[in-house]
Amino acid sequence: MHTNDHVSSPARKFARVCEILEQHERKPSRLIPILQAVQEEYRYLPEEVLTYVATSLQVPPSKVFGVATFYSHFALEPKGKFVVRLCDGTACHVKGSLPILDAVRDRLGLEPGKTTTQDMFFTVETVACLGACGLAPVLVVNEEIHGQVAPQSAKKIVEDILAQEASR
Repeated sequence: MHTNDHVSSPARKFARVCEILEQHERKPSRLIPILQAVQEEYRYLPEEVLTYVATSLQVPPSKVFGVATFYSHFALEPKGKFVVRLCDGTACHVKGSLPILDAVRDRLGLEPGKTTTQDMFFTVETVACLGACGLAPVLVVNEEIHGQVAPQSAKKIVEDILAQEASR
């Protein structure tokens, strides 16, 4: 999204959503792929966009919001450019996932109760299972999997991302 979004007309703001709806032939049966594409565009599902999608598909907004809140993949709050997911399933928990979470949150200066950094660069969250138990403990940054992570290596992953972004 651009910095001048506040001056965009509603038609312009929803232009990309309209393209997504057209790609899916405005079929209510394609709601999940539509929401996935919208989230990819915005990095989350804004409330006004969900309402617009419901109206466009001629389905009750409650159905759209129900789907968006049922699946953990969907986010109703903005997420950072880099989403760090730490597995806290049984295997990862037993092998020390919580100290890793603490280390990452500490490095990023995330206050208790906050999941996204002030600069919208990182979102840190835990998930019940990533399905990579043999690599426990597991950390995923966007789609990149890091196995057998320790608190120090998790901090290094964050440091490497920061260094790479600073050099751009």
